[in-house]
Amino acid sequence: MDVSHSDHEKKKTTVEIYNRSYTVVGDEDPHHVRVVASLVDQTMRDINEANPRLDTAKLAVLTAVNTMSDYLKLKEECADLMKHIEKLEKEDNQGHD
Repeated sequence: MDVSHSDHEKKKTTVEIYNRSYTVVGDEDPHHVRVVASLVDQTMRDINEANPRLDTAKLAVLTAVNTMSDYLKLKEECADLMKHIEKLEKEDNQGHD
Protein backbone atom coordinates (compact mmCIF):
# COMPACT_ATOMS: atom_id res chain seq x y z
CA MET A 1 0.00 0.00 0.00
CA ASP A 2 1.42 3.34 -1.03
CA VAL A 3 0.92 6.03 1.61
CA SER A 4 1.64 9.60 0.59
CA HIS A 5 3.94 11.81 2.64
CA SER A 6 1.01 14.01 3.71
CA ASP A 7 -0.57 11.05 5.56
CA HIS A 8 2.42 11.03 7.92
CA GLU A 9 2.47 14.74 8.68
CA LYS A 10 1.84 15.68 12.27
CA LYS A 11 -1.05 17.94 13.16
CA LYS A 12 -0.30 21.22 14.90
CA THR A 13 -2.87 22.59 17.31
CA THR A 14 -2.41 25.80 19.28
CA VAL A 15 -4.07 25.81 22.68
CA GLU A 16 -4.11 28.07 25.69
CA ILE A 17 -3.40 26.68 29.13
CA TYR A 18 -3.30 28.95 32.15
CA ASN A 19 -2.95 32.09 30.04
CA ARG A 20 -0.08 30.74 27.92
CA SER A 21 -0.21 29.51 24.34
CA TYR A 22 1.23 26.12 23.42
CA THR A 23 1.52 24.43 20.05
CA VAL A 24 0.87 20.73 20.39
CA VAL A 25 2.24 18.57 17.58
CA GLY A 26 1.05 15.00 17.14
CA ASP A 27 -1.31 12.53 15.53
CA GLU A 28 -4.34 13.35 17.67
CA ASP A 29 -7.39 15.10 16.29
CA PRO A 30 -7.24 18.86 17.03
CA HIS A 31 -10.60 18.69 18.82
CA HIS A 32 -9.18 16.06 21.18
CA VAL A 33 -6.11 18.21 21.86
CA ARG A 34 -8.32 21.23 22.62
CA VAL A 35 -10.48 19.19 25.02
CA VAL A 36 -7.39 17.89 26.84
CA ALA A 37 -5.93 21.41 27.06
CA SER A 38 -9.21 22.73 28.40
CA LEU A 39 -9.26 20.07 31.12
CA VAL A 40 -5.66 20.82 32.08
CA ASP A 41 -6.44 24.54 32.17
CA GLN A 42 -9.50 24.00 34.38
CA THR A 43 -7.59 21.70 36.73
CA MET A 44 -4.82 24.28 37.10
CA ARG A 45 -7.39 26.99 37.83
CA ASP A 46 -9.16 24.79 40.40
CA ILE A 47 -5.89 24.01 42.18
CA ASN A 48 -4.87 27.68 42.06
CA GLU A 49 -8.18 28.67 43.60
CA ALA A 50 -7.49 26.37 46.55
CA ASN A 51 -3.77 27.31 46.72
CA PRO A 52 -3.38 30.88 45.40
CA ARG A 53 0.24 31.24 46.56
CA LEU A 54 1.61 28.48 44.33
CA ASP A 55 3.89 29.53 41.50
CA THR A 56 3.16 28.24 38.01
CA ALA A 57 5.77 25.46 38.14
CA LYS A 58 4.40 24.03 41.39
CA LEU A 59 0.88 24.44 40.08
CA ALA A 60 1.81 22.49 36.94
CA VAL A 61 3.43 19.69 38.97
CA LEU A 62 0.39 19.41 41.26
CA THR A 63 -1.84 19.29 38.18
CA ALA A 64 0.28 16.49 36.74
CA VAL A 65 0.24 14.57 40.04
CA ASN A 66 -3.53 14.90 40.41
CA THR A 67 -4.09 13.92 36.78
CA MET A 68 -1.84 10.87 37.02
CA SER A 69 -3.56 9.83 40.24
CA ASP A 70 -6.95 10.02 38.54
CA TYR A 71 -5.57 8.08 35.58
CA LEU A 72 -4.22 5.27 37.76
CA LYS A 73 -7.52 5.02 39.66
CA LEU A 74 -9.45 4.78 36.39
CA LYS A 75 -6.99 2.22 35.02
CA GLU A 76 -7.49 0.09 38.14
CA GLU A 77 -11.28 0.43 37.89
CA CYS A 78 -11.12 -0.61 34.24
CA ALA A 79 -9.01 -3.67 35.09
CA ASP A 80 -11.47 -4.62 37.86
CA LEU A 81 -14.40 -4.25 35.46
CA MET A 82 -12.65 -6.37 32.83
CA LYS A 83 -12.05 -9.12 35.43
CA HIS A 84 -15.71 -8.94 36.44
CA ILE A 85 -16.83 -9.21 32.80
CA GLU A 86 -14.52 -12.18 32.23
CA LYS A 87 -15.91 -13.87 35.35
CA LEU A 88 -19.50 -13.31 34.18
CA GLU A 89 -18.68 -14.62 30.70
CA LYS A 90 -17.05 -17.71 32.21
CA GLU A 91 -20.07 -18.34 34.43
CA ASP A 92 -22.39 -17.83 31.44
CA ASN A 93 -20.38 -20.28 29.32
CA GLN A 94 -20.43 -22.87 32.11
CA GLY A 95 -24.21 -22.50 32.36
CA HIS A 96 -24.61 -23.37 28.69
CA ASP A 97 -22.54 -26.58 28.79
